[in-house]
Amino acid sequence: MDGVPLFAHSQPDDVVAYQRGNAIFARQFLADIAHLRLVLPETRHLLLACQDRYHFAVGFAAGLLSGRVSLLPSTQTPEVIRQLRQFAPDAVCLTDDPDCEIDLPRVLFPAGPGLGPDPVAWSVPRIPADRLAVWVFTSGSTGVPIPHAKTWGPLVRCVRVEAERMGLAPGTCRAFVATVPPQHMYGLESSVLVALHSGNAFCAERPFFPADIAAALAALPAPRVLVSTPVHLRTLLAANVVLPPVELILSATAPLSHQLAAELEARYTTPLLEIYGSTETGQIASRRTTSTEAWWLWPEVRLTTRDGQAWIDGGHVEAPTRMGDVLERQGEERFLLHGRTADLVNVAGKRSSLAFLDHQLMSIPGVVDGAFFLQEGSESSGTGIARLGALVVAPTLDAAAITRQLRERIDPAFLPRPVLIIPEIRRNATGKLPRHVLRDLVTRS
Repeated sequence: MDGVPLFAHSQPDDVVAYQRGNAIFARQFLADIAHLRLVLPETRHLLLACQDRYHFAVGFAAGLLSGRVSLLPSTQTPEVIRQLRQFAPDAVCLTDDPDCEIDLPRVLFPAGPGLGPDPVAWSVPRIPADRLAVWVFTSGSTGVPIPHAKTWGPLVRCVRVEAERMGLAPGTCRAFVATVPPQHMYGLESSVLVALHSGNAFCAERPFFPADIAAALAALPAPRVLVSTPVHLRTLLAANVVLPPVELILSATAPLSHQLAAELEARYTTPLLEIYGSTETGQIASRRTTSTEAWWLWPEVRLTTRDGQAWIDGGHVEAPTRMGDVLERQGEERFLLHGRTADLVNVAGKRSSLAFLDHQLMSIPGVVDGAFFLQEGSESSGTGIARLGALVVAPTLDAAAITRQLRERIDPAFLPRPVLIIPEIRRNATGKLPRHVLRDLVTRS
């Protein structure tokens, strides 16, 4: 039969999701998709703003099966939505929030059960591999979101490799709990699609605080998988919250230190796997951080270097893509990550990266959060002279103590002046610190 299946579950009573601890079966998933398709307006583009991960998955599947394309911008600010209307004037917003203020025609996710397909006619829908499934967006240098097309076949091909790397052998249903939203590329792949295409189930809720993460895991049957980010995992360790047994921890959006990965594996007696990728490429590599610094590419994905820039193509990557990171090839299948190209700094003829410096800062006991920044007027291209400062959240430390610790970890040329102690750094839903937020923090400090 032609096409790629919507999910890997083969029986109507297979569990595809958990919502408030209650199992949702494959037959109900299809019923809810059918129900939603009846209430969606005739339009080509669908902004998925549902906070409930199951509602998001139903919306994504309903759009996919009906030829609609999902829109996943990096944020949902009024300015981004205005720009999104220019890209897709017919876009409507699917939301499960009655008070949603997104400035688009809105469709409220329908309450109650779906209409229910005839159980005798059970079959898993199949979708053409070349069907456009979603537009994901990155923030362009001018502030205008840049769209990247994702088709169904490559998306599935990608997460099937992820399932293999995670060791998700068939036969046991695992429950995925994710601290990241499904609207992010990592969240789409690793909290929804990989569960659907490995015969597993995902949790509809998105816990944020450590106690909520523990409660969400405890509400689900074992075995469990935790999908998270370095920021959330660091907070989890600091809170000293006891988790129920987890089979695997998955992390992405920023590289973990060997020390933090080892602490997580020891505390929760489970392996930790890191995923590397980008919005443009999707995930393309993984590593067991406690075992190696090198990243292992997905099959058929190729890393090449042109004019000092890393490029990725092949496999599920739909177009050759220049990466924003400094990648050093280690043979055909592996590479080392040396930080962001834009993060390279030159101080007194010495080079480093902001990512490396942030890592050293965050390794200091007592530092809860922190970030280096280039001071106003500094050059960040790697060819000029940079003057560095640092924002630090460290309730038990002062600037002098932090500087003393940094002297033991980094070259004196990169010591930040000043070190600004602040009460909080508000990162986005995936634990990243957008440049404009960092700039505002520095200005206010």
